[in-house]
Amino acid sequence: MPNLSRRFFVIAVLPVLAGGLTGSPRAAESSSPVPGKRVALRGHDPVSYFTRSRPERGSPAFWFAFDDAVYLFASAKHRELFAADPERYAPQYQGYCTKKVSEGERAEADPEAWAIAGGKLYVFRSKNGLARFNENRAAILSKAEAAWQHLRAAKQ
Repeated sequence: MPNLSRRFFVIAVLPVLAGGLTGSPRAAESSSPVPGKRVALRGHDPVSYFTRSRPERGSPAFWFAFDDAVYLFASAKHRELFAADPERYAPQYQGYCTKKVSEGERAEADPEAWAIAGGKLYVFRSKNGLARFNENRAAILSKAEAAWQHLRAAKQ
């Protein structure tokens, strides 16, 4: 019977604990370890963009609340790196789409559409938004910075 119990745990319980393995962005968004706080980057690890040059799914076991959002990490090491310097690793505009912020809107971003520019992480709603950013970074960032001040103030 112990083998049966262990098998049940692996088949039935482990996928529930993993959450993000379903591939559904909503799974990570709805399972914030801090009730009422938005999970940024659809549950992806912000540090992985810098250390592995790609987005990696985070785990609710390793989380950190910063700037009105919750960030999930793939490992305790990544959480420690983030906690030591969140300004370095956190995505700009709380992980909302940079292109949409430049237009005065908040929109959830696709963690697979991203760029690091000037040592900062920027995410986008789509690969199209990323392409537009790459065509005219300076103008989009200038507009986004100005609009973000208004968006932040409006939320409070």
